[in-house]
Amino acid sequence: MRHSLRLRLVALFLLLALAMSASFLFGMQRAISMGWRDAVRPLAADYVDRLVAEIGSPPSVARAQALAARLPVSVSISGPAINWKSEPDAGRERYRDRDRDTREHEFLRRATADGHVVELGLSVAAWQDKPRRVGWVTLSVLLVLTMLAWIYVHRLLRPLRDIGAGALRFGAGDFAEPIPVRRHDELGQLAEGVNTMAQDIHGMLEAKRGLLLAISHELRSPLTRARVNAELVAEGEHRDALLRDLSEMRDLISDLLESERLVTGHAALQTESVDLSVLARELVATQFAAAPLVLQLDATLPPVQADPMRVKLLLRNLIDNALRHSAGAAASPVVGLGIEADGRIALGVRDFGPGVSDEQLQRLAEPFYRPDSARTRASGGVGLGLYLCKLIAQAHGGELRIRRAAPGLDVALLLKP
Repeated sequence: MRHSLRLRLVALFLLLALAMSASFLFGMQRAISMGWRDAVRPLAADYVDRLVAEIGSPPSVARAQALAARLPVSVSISGPAINWKSEPDAGRERYRDRDRDTREHEFLRRATADGHVVELGLSVAAWQDKPRRVGWVTLSVLLVLTMLAWIYVHRLLRPLRDIGAGALRFGAGDFAEPIPVRRHDELGQLAEGVNTMAQDIHGMLEAKRGLLLAISHELRSPLTRARVNAELVAEGEHRDALLRDLSEMRDLISDLLESERLVTGHAALQTESVDLSVLARELVATQFAAAPLVLQLDATLPPVQADPMRVKLLLRNLIDNALRHSAGAAASPVVGLGIEADGRIALGVRDFGPGVSDEQLQRLAEPFYRPDSARTRASGGVGLGLYLCKLIAQAHGGELRIRRAAPGLDVALLLKP
């Protein structure tokens, strides 16, 4: 109820209808019944006198029995000679007056000349049965009206569901399908406004990505020439530093281009059956042979459909991060491959470094984000590694899980087998 506007509107309409109906019925009943009783009371009093006279004085039990059998009344006679009731005490509830007013009982009681008291009781069976039937009919009508109100509110608020679904699509970066405009009221205007906002945001994002790709492409040629020229410099500390800087710039441009291809959907994965255990061992043997790494790879896991080049890129970034932040740690980073409790395959790296705070953990996979402790040339990067890993995981239909390991950080690619 708290999260559904439709339910709250229907409940409000229903409560308002019940309150108005109850107020109207109560007021009309009181107004009509008061006037009706005042008008009928003299007639009813005369009729009671006639019924008591028909029973006679002294009262006749036989005539009282005939009267009780003919009319929906009970008869009670009490006095010095006769004490008789047409209804036993257990069944007299059917003949009680609804108001249980002393004046009403006095109205139905008469004393005969010989000292007997004759009291009549009106049958309330008809009054009880008819309201019950009316109540069921009223309940059925209310249920039908509630269902109709629900259907109407459901259709009335359909644009809100469309806007919510569209906002989720736009938030995920899917701007291909706009929000359908079904009506031209306030909700229709809201849908048109959200569509216009989404188009503007999409245009700005495309312009940013286009500029980034253009700059990255244009930088590749002069960067290649600079590297060739650097190779001609005499060997020494300055030459090594220059080549290292040029390598970092090359890796940055490659990561930028790859991340933009993945995020815009332009890159199709070249998937094949991949043994992740063999892939991880080959990567460590070729690129991290001298690195202090511990391998915990389950070789019994089945192969998965994946793009081996991009999975290697992901694992390389994870190992680079782990080695960068494990300087002085008590243990070496662990490259692990296993199966999770939910059945997914986990390929990841766990380091034993200082780790990050909870606030930093939530932002680690954002582009160009680096924790404050990593903003140095020796331990930092540019903040694209984990972002690129997240895009690769999403492109494979998986998930990049980042969690604190106390100490250190545990980052893993989760894939369905």
